[in-house]
Amino acid sequence: MADEILSADVAICGAGPVGLALAALMARRGVAPGRIALVDAKALGQAISDPRSIALSWGSRMLLEDVGAWPLPCTPIHQIHVSRRGHLGRSMMDRAEHRLDALGYVARYGDVVDALSRACERAGVQVLRPVRVAALDEDRDGVVLTLDDGRTLHAQVAVQAEGGVFGEQADKTQRRDYAQTAVIARVTASQPIAHRAFERFTDEGPLALLPQDGADGHQYALVWCVRPERAQQLLDLGEPEFLHRLGDAFGERLGTFVRAAARAAFPLGLNADPRFTARTVAIGNAAQTLHPVAGQGLNLGLRDAAVLARLLARGIDHDHGIADALARFAEERARDRGAIIRTTDAMARVFANTGPLQPVFGLALAALDTVRPARMLLAELMMFGRR
Repeated sequence: MADEILSADVAICGAGPVGLALAALMARRGVAPGRIALVDAKALGQAISDPRSIALSWGSRMLLEDVGAWPLPCTPIHQIHVSRRGHLGRSMMDRAEHRLDALGYVARYGDVVDALSRACERAGVQVLRPVRVAALDEDRDGVVLTLDDGRTLHAQVAVQAEGGVFGEQADKTQRRDYAQTAVIARVTASQPIAHRAFERFTDEGPLALLPQDGADGHQYALVWCVRPERAQQLLDLGEPEFLHRLGDAFGERLGTFVRAAARAAFPLGLNADPRFTARTVAIGNAAQTLHPVAGQGLNLGLRDAAVLARLLARGIDHDHGIADALARFAEERARDRGAIIRTTDAMARVFANTGPLQPVFGLALAALDTVRPARMLLAELMMFGRR
């Protein structure tokens, strides 16, 4: 295997949901599967066993349907309740206003990877795993990826689709450390409300509860954003005290919290850079790592994949087609990326403090609930991006 030389037109570094979606969409758009190579450091079984919860928008469901990766195990979100702890005012978004089956869905990361991997397998896309890219060299004719097993992969273009988490990334041109850490867990409440998600803003950061049914019935995927020192305290608490603290922060809309699965934590920040070269481009978390408020990171990345697949499918066989496709990609994605980055950045910072304007923000939520066009516009941005 060592010293073997492989070739493809498009090398995709990272076979998570965004990289897999790009490969499947390119094959769907007519690119021969043998011209696409996916490279990932994880074995497929390891990726499929990943239990993390992720939010999929209605627009992402449409994309997954397009490549045959839907249906998959998930819990629909029919309503989203948004509030500010300690202040009057809230807003409710409802699927009925949009005449959709759901505003979005909550799924396991591993189940999304499984569905997209099967779609790529049916299309015949070659996947190299588990193997890491040790080096990437670019010249005017293409890119050469040196793999850590001794093989090399020659391609016309390399797409970086593996971003990692904020605390482990190199700094990009647009960076902000929110001084928040997300504590995640699966929790059970005594009075669950089926298919209703909650986004509750606190002085330290947003607290999200996403409905995710399990073997024990109605459960919630918790994403609780707090200061780093408090995150460690929450991780160290016994289950009864952790549930008590969660109840204090969230309130009594779901009764009391009665059970919590294993907890984990990761740092939060904005780290984005739209730059590209004539032969390389980044999409998804590799291009823009966002705060998890409103669950937009993966959905933004899947829209990246959809646009890039369309442009590469058109340009791959033409002189200067790759460079033109990447330039056009940056231009087409600028508005959507910019809108989501600004929205999530503002939501993460503005609501997470104790300043004198907090009561005003509570009233703004109440106003949003009464002004239907504004509420519809925000919901459509979350579901479909800036179009």
